[in-house]
Amino acid sequence: MEHHGPVGVKEVAAAAGVSVGTVSNVLNRPDKVSEATRERVHQAIDTLGFVRNEAARQLRAGLSNCVGLIVLNATNPFFNDIAAGAEEVAAEHGVAVLVGNSAEIEQREDAYLALFEQQRVRGVLISPIGAAGPKLERLAHQGIAGVVVDRDVTGGSYSSVSVDDVAGGELALRHLAERGHRRIAYVAGPVGLRQVMDRFEGVERESARHPGVSVEFVHTSNLDIAAGLRSGLEILARPRADWPTALFAGNDLIALGLLQALSARGVKVPEEMALVGYDDIAFAAGAAIPLTSVAQPRHDIGRRAMELLLAAGDDPETETRRVVLQPHLVVRRSSDPDAPLT
Repeated sequence: MEHHGPVGVKEVAAAAGVSVGTVSNVLNRPDKVSEATRERVHQAIDTLGFVRNEAARQLRAGLSNCVGLIVLNATNPFFNDIAAGAEEVAAEHGVAVLVGNSAEIEQREDAYLALFEQQRVRGVLISPIGAAGPKLERLAHQGIAGVVVDRDVTGGSYSSVSVDDVAGGELALRHLAERGHRRIAYVAGPVGLRQVMDRFEGVERESARHPGVSVEFVHTSNLDIAAGLRSGLEILARPRADWPTALFAGNDLIALGLLQALSARGVKVPEEMALVGYDDIAFAAGAAIPLTSVAQPRHDIGRRAMELLLAAGDDPETETRRVVLQPHLVVRRSSDPDAPLT
């Protein structure tokens, strides 16, 4: 039988001498078809080169074998590690992950949410820019599950997986205060990001426990290396008497930018100015001066979030969960000259 164009179920049925319904049963309910008939249908499939249109089947059923993941900044290895953890779990369940990068732009975040809704994805993982509640509630009304990643939320019809950023801020400030620093700058932004403000809350709480310690909040427009470099150069442009003796960066990318500024101006780290980052991405240990950083269990965040999402997608009545993981401090040369190089 000669056939031009895509091969469909009708062509397979004609070649095997069976009905379209029988071919459908072979593909979806093989136990309802005799072994001899299954062999004829599979032989026709192999001969014609039939490829099942899985996407069309899922859409007809109102389902999808994909989930969406929206991250704040795809250039930040922190989110790449979260995505890797999520993809591991998804692969174990035969689910594909579609990744969108909001780049900290709310219009892009909204566009990805709308796209995922149109594609009828099984669920959405999101590290949101602002309040995610109304957006995820809208998806829930469409039968699409949602899980907030890297943000602690309560209430609503969605779960969340986060790290205790208040505790992370406390860890960083305590470390610097115990090393004798009294003038500390927290370099982070934008202030609209919950994670940024939670870390600052931890800094303020811990500083109150150390008499004589003062903390300055230096705002940045973004959480990237360029923002850290700009802020570092601005700080170093002050009279030396006005310099802080230690810097705590809102994430490791800002910290790497600060390290560039300090190096460019010949400031010794940590002897003249100590530096602590946040996230403990792979680049932290590999920096010219290994970076002390508050480590987050990035991979585990992704895995736990995907597990919750798939559970909610399978059963909308699944109870929502608020998972809060704990950070820990990894001390390296940028804050302790006696720390090992690795």
